[in-house]
Amino acid sequence: MLAQQIVSGLATGSLYALTAIGIVLIFRNTRTINLAQGDFSMIGAFVALVILEHSGGSLVVATLVTIVAVTALAVVVERLIMRPIEGSDWLTLFTATLGVFYILHGVAGWIWGRDTKSFPALFSSAPLSIGGTLISQAHLFNILVAAVVGGILYLFFRFTKPGIAMRAITEDPVAAQLMGIPVRSIVLLTWAVGGVLAAISGILLAPLVYVSTQMMDGVLVKGYVGAVFGGLYSLPGAVIGSLIIGVAENLAGGYLGAQYKVTIAFVLIVLVLALKPRGLFGGKARREI
Repeated sequence: MLAQQIVSGLATGSLYALTAIGIVLIFRNTRTINLAQGDFSMIGAFVALVILEHSGGSLVVATLVTIVAVTALAVVVERLIMRPIEGSDWLTLFTATLGVFYILHGVAGWIWGRDTKSFPALFSSAPLSIGGTLISQAHLFNILVAAVVGGILYLFFRFTKPGIAMRAITEDPVAAQLMGIPVRSIVLLTWAVGGVLAAISGILLAPLVYVSTQMMDGVLVKGYVGAVFGGLYSLPGAVIGSLIIGVAENLAGGYLGAQYKVTIAFVLIVLVLALKPRGLFGGKARREI
């Protein structure tokens, strides 16, 4: 049972990690905590549901359309809302993303209603047995997708010009601009990548819960906590923090009771901030991808 709880926690943590990575990416290059990251995923889940209903159930088509739609949404938010106030204090930027959060909630409720909707199962409910541990096909798929996304991001930041430019802006945006790096274009690309991650997260979560305007609220909070674990700058730290949260809350729910599952993430973050105020990886965050 312990191994099963851990694997299930890793699957849950993988979803948190996708959200945490999006939060960290945008924060590193804009110093903005994007409270709308979860709502990007929520919009993506609704879009995927609509496409599945009108494309004969093609997951590939739904995924591609959803990624394009959510990426476009993230780009629009950056161009129309965030860019005009770039350089503002953190509270102004924070409030702007909070406004986007509520706007997207309202728009989604107006278009699709407030009732919950069922997303079709992508896999059989029959679990797989791996090394004597039972794991659902959906959970295994989520872990694999998160691992692939993490690998792609690693290669992107290490070996591509846009990825290296993003890292340079994280280190010193002024110096990066003096070196000829198009900072505004890279910031726009950062929001676009955040949109891609949000779309993937929404599609992965949708079959596990009911699709609604509130479906991502809890994931957003856990993703933010995972990001704080890494000091809000470290992508590896955000991933590790998210996985720790996923495993910890699963173990707490399984062995202590469901009521402890909700609070364990906040207990962990209080402990981390008390011991390391800059997060587990905060001290060297600017030197990591």
